[in-house]
Amino acid sequence: MIAALEIRTALSPLRLALRIDAVVTGANGVAYLAAATVLDDVLGPTAGFLRAIGVFLLVFTAGVWAVSVPDRPAPAAVDAVVLANVVWVGASVALVLTQSQHLTTVGVVWVLLQAVVVGAFAAAQGWALTRR
Repeated sequence: MIAALEIRTALSPLRLALRIDAVVTGANGVAYLAAATVLDDVLGPTAGFLRAIGVFLLVFTAGVWAVSVPDRPAPAAVDAVVLANVVWVGASVALVLTQSQHLTTVGVVWVLLQAVVVGAFAAAQGWALTRR
């Protein structure tokens, strides 16, 4: 009977990809909220805009974490996270292409780096979903 029990301590690749996304996104959200008045000079957008992005990121974090909780996350929910991440990448590139005058050089680099990271999250999540 004991031999039939399986103790799982490791997260599946899909759940791990979702959790890493949630942790990194949550950290960004907290940073935007806590340091908006400092980051506005560094990145370019107003403190109010950064706070709004921070709130959005924390709400998104909660959703991504919730998707990661089941042993087998619902494919439709994972698809929604992947789609949201792809939209974030597109919006980031569009922001740089159309609104770079409102960003500092550091802000442009930061937005593009975030797009790369978020794109990697989307790719990892999509890959892991197809491998389960």
